[in-house]
Amino acid sequence: CDEDHVHILCTAHPKIAPGQIVRVFKSITARELFKWKPDLKRDLWGGEFWTDGYYVATVGERADWGVVERYVKNQGKPKEELRQLELF
Repeated sequence: CDEDHVHILCTAHPKIAPGQIVRVFKSITARELFKWKPDLKRDLWGGEFWTDGYYVATVGERADWGVVERYVKNQGKPKEELRQLELF
């Protein structure tokens, strides 16, 4: 179950560092959530919505964007709903 993290699939100019994208995303979403639900900041440990860490993987020229997109879309679905690839 994917209740404790977020998957983001996005495109960016090669000169923009992935860490910068993550920082901007976390900053804007936390600010908007705290505006929408002011009590949330008080209820959270240390008043921070996001943890400090993150994981980044890139989809390059030779990788298949569609495969990654399907992976992200299927996150959080029960295993029974996912179609297993049959090799033989």
